[in-house]
Amino acid sequence: MRSVEDGGVLPGEADAVVIGGGLVGVCAAWHLARRGLKVVLCEKGIIGGEQSGRNWGWCRNTTRDPAEIPLMIEAMRDWRDPKVFGALATGFRTTGIAYFTYPDNEGEQAKWLRQVSGAGLDSRMLSRREMDALLPGNRGDATGALYTASDGCAEPELAAPAIAEDARRLGAGIFTNCAARGIETSAGRLSAVVTERGTIRTSVAIVAGGIWSRLLVGSLGMDFPQLKVLGSVSVTSALPEGPDVSVAARRFGWRRRLDGGYVLSRANATYVDVVPDSFRLAGNYLPLLRRSIRELRFRVGRRFLTEAMLPRKWELDRASPFEAVRIADPAPVERVLSLAREAAYAEFPFFATGRVTRSWGGFIDVTPDAIPAIGPLRSVPGLVLASGFSGHGFGIGPGGGRLAADFAAGTAPVVDPTPFAPSRFGI
Repeated sequence: MRSVEDGGVLPGEADAVVIGGGLVGVCAAWHLARRGLKVVLCEKGIIGGEQSGRNWGWCRNTTRDPAEIPLMIEAMRDWRDPKVFGALATGFRTTGIAYFTYPDNEGEQAKWLRQVSGAGLDSRMLSRREMDALLPGNRGDATGALYTASDGCAEPELAAPAIAEDARRLGAGIFTNCAARGIETSAGRLSAVVTERGTIRTSVAIVAGGIWSRLLVGSLGMDFPQLKVLGSVSVTSALPEGPDVSVAARRFGWRRRLDGGYVLSRANATYVDVVPDSFRLAGNYLPLLRRSIRELRFRVGRRFLTEAMLPRKWELDRASPFEAVRIADPAPVERVLSLAREAAYAEFPFFATGRVTRSWGGFIDVTPDAIPAIGPLRSVPGLVLASGFSGHGFGIGPGGGRLAADFAAGTAPVVDPTPFAPSRFGI
C-alpha cells in the first residue's frame, strides 16, 4: 500500500470532518476541499488500508443495480476527468468487463440490459464467437458474455492514497493513526468530533467508516443494519500473453494489474462469520439471504466471541474499539483461491505459466438491499453517512464520496439521492 504521510498537529476546528480514509472518505474530502471548505479527514489506520485497498479494482456499470447507475456514471466521469481524478496516479484505465453467459443466467442478463436500456450504456450481449475473439483460447462452456467495453479498472493500492494526497494539495488535513472515537452534540446538532488526539469543533461530519460505521453510529443510538462478509484475493506473476479485459466467470474472476499480473478470485463463494449482529439483524437480511444463499459459506469461530465482547458505547476520553484494530486484516480462505485458480487454469491455459505471488483477505460492508447508505442521519443533524457499499464500492467510490460531500456542503446532490437514503433503514 502506498503510504500517505500523517498531517501532524490536529486542528481544533474545521468546516467538516470526514471519518474514514477509504476511497469514499478521501473522495468526499477532496470534493469538500475543492469547494474551499476547511476539511479534516481522520483515519484510524492508514489510507486505503482496509477494503478500499483489498478489492478487485473493478470500475463497472455491468450488472450493477439500476438504482446505482446514475451515480456510477458520475463516478466514471470523475475517474476519467483530468480536472478530477483522471490525472492522478490511480491506475485507472478502460479495459472492458465481460460477465460470462450460461444457460441459467442468460435470462437474468437480458433482463438487466432491458432495465438499463435508457441509461446510455454500451453494454451488449456477445455470442460465443464474439467472446472467443475478445478472449482467445477459452476452453470453458460459457455460451457468450454480457460485455461493457467502457467499463474499466484502477489499482486499489494506489487510488485512495493518490486522491488523499491531492485532497491535501487542495487544503484538506489528512490524519492517519488518528481514530475518531465519537460525536458530540449541542442543542441537538452535531458540534464536534472527538478523536484520540483531541476534539475538532465542527458542525458537519461524514461517517465513511466501512465495516466500522455500524459501531460508530450505533454508539449514538442508531441501529444501522450493516454486516460484513469476507472476500479473498490472490495475485499472479506477470503474464504477458493475457488479455486486458476483466472477466467474471462462474467459478473465477480476474483483473489484469498494471504490473502484468492478475488479481484472481471467485465471486460466488463469499464467507460469512456468524457474529451476534447476525442474529440481531437476521430479519433485515432475509430477502438478500434468499437471493444469495448459494453464494454464501457460513462459519462460526473466534470472531463470534470477539465481537460479543465489543462495547456498544464508551467514554470519549478513553480508548475506543477503533484504536484496538488499526487495520482489519483477515486471513484469506485459501480453498476459495485454489478452486478459482484451478478453474481459471482449466479454461484459459495462459494462466499455467504464472505463479501466485501473494494473497489476502478483506471485510466487505453489506446492507440488507446491497445498496449503500449515503445521506444525512435524521437523529443527528449535521451527520452524514456514506457506508454499506456491498462489494461494489470501489468503482462507485468517487460518486459516493461526491454525493456525501454534496450533503455535507449543503449543495444540490449530483444525482437523485433517494435510492441511497439512510432513512430507508429508519435512521
